[in-house]
Amino acid sequence: MDTFRIIEKPNSSEYPEYSNIYMSLLDENESILIQLWQNFLSIKKLIYSLPEEKLYFRYAENKWTIKEILVHLIDDERIFSYRALRYARNDKTALHGFEENDYAFYSDANNRSLDSIFEEYESVRKATLTLFNNLPEDCFLRSGSGIDTDGSIINKRTVRALVYHIAGHELRHLNIIKEHYL
Repeated sequence: MDTFRIIEKPNSSEYPEYSNIYMSLLDENESILIQLWQNFLSIKKLIYSLPEEKLYFRYAENKWTIKEILVHLIDDERIFSYRALRYARNDKTALHGFEENDYAFYSDANNRSLDSIFEEYESVRKATLTLFNNLPEDCFLRSGSGIDTDGSIINKRTVRALVYHIAGHELRHLNIIKEHYL
């Protein structure tokens, strides 16, 4: 992409409180779309620098491997981009969450090549960048909600909060990799 639009950082009323952990990791002075692209390049460089056996390491029982984390990031980005598209198009249907541990278990990430994972990751990232770069300006404050397991409405988010979630969530997992896997 030649240029990236500026998407203002959401205020705390535009996302659930638990997302503060993601929002706090983002650079206030850099375009969120530039950060997304730079994050992808940084993660790719770091992961390819690791010995292969590190990609299968679990720092504790039932913790994900690095390959599983990467596929989790891809899955999460797809889901949150889809939500952003729905909300941007003013779809008011509340959306169900997803069970990330099931997704990781059934991803078969550890049987995939690193090249195939990063090929998918890059494709998803470019699709995310294209989506957010081309949404109408007036859609970023539109919002939608999730549905909890008991059927209650939870986790209201705006479109712009979703792109910030994607970037911050990725950085959170990058920090976890650095702290627990390296």
